[in-house]
Amino acid sequence: MTQQDAPAATDAPHDAPARSVVIGAVACAVVAGVLVAVQSRINGELGQRLGDGFAAALISFGSGLVILLIALAFWRPGRQGFRRLPTALRDGRLRWWMLCGGAAGAFLVLSQGLTAAVLGVALFSVATVAGQSISGLLVDRTTLVSGGPRHLTVPRVVGACLAILAVVVSVATQLNGDAPFWMLVLPFLAGLGLGWQQAVNGRVRESADSALTATVGNFAVGTVVLLVAFLVHAVAAGWPQSLPSEPWLYLGGPIGCVFIAAAAVLVRITGTLVLSLAMIAGQLVAAIVIDTMLPGHAGSLAVSTVVGTALALAAVVVAGVNWGQFRRVA
Repeated sequence: MTQQDAPAATDAPHDAPARSVVIGAVACAVVAGVLVAVQSRINGELGQRLGDGFAAALISFGSGLVILLIALAFWRPGRQGFRRLPTALRDGRLRWWMLCGGAAGAFLVLSQGLTAAVLGVALFSVATVAGQSISGLLVDRTTLVSGGPRHLTVPRVVGACLAILAVVVSVATQLNGDAPFWMLVLPFLAGLGLGWQQAVNGRVRESADSALTATVGNFAVGTVVLLVAFLVHAVAAGWPQSLPSEPWLYLGGPIGCVFIAAAAVLVRITGTLVLSLAMIAGQLVAAIVIDTMLPGHAGSLAVSTVVGTALALAAVVVAGVNWGQFRRVA
């Protein structure tokens, strides 16, 4: 896979990275997508064990923040990055709302804790695809992405439409099931925020010249948002009674650290849409494997979800392959 469709002079106003760099970036994005699926299973199971998806989300984000703060104490470039942010805000390279990408990440983790164990990892993952695809397509047309807007092309639009069709196919058989409709809507809304989050985190990373700075800021904002949401929910519905003892249930935070940092670095190379679609590929394949080998509360894997996964993977190929390069070679 390479940057989309046309040479840099016509496809984007910035210099296109080398083909090998783009291929490596897309491969890393696929791995990051696998981590998203694993995180969904972990946070969904933790929410079920606690009986409180808000507490599960706070534990996941809060533990990630602790890990990042420890890393920040030993990584001087990350601390220096925070000193560059006020200058970037003053000269207009950053806007204050670009520092709030963690709110979208917090909403994703919250939706995992509330719905993933009920829907299953595969269906939850497919439900986020439509939101990711739509937001990736729109954000790439703005100045949010470092290096300037990227032009819409037929493969990009077709790829996004295929991703949306994948969601329709996967969810169609579930609308009359036991899962309430809001559980299908919640991960879609979370996916909708991912394209924006990846773009603004990339801008923060660029201004700070440090992926760690962007990631720490992301987790700090998300933890504050989730803490407020947890306290409000606890006052209304009560506090969790006990914490599960299995260590693997608390790995969602560390996995999130890797995922957010990778997205902040990769988005400048791939663009938001291709980054989202590559992550979708890894996420859906891993989700199918997880639900096949480790079926959760949702039970067996539906055929429609498998078909939706195939459509989503087709979307990655259509939107991510440089068809113009193939035509020139032919």
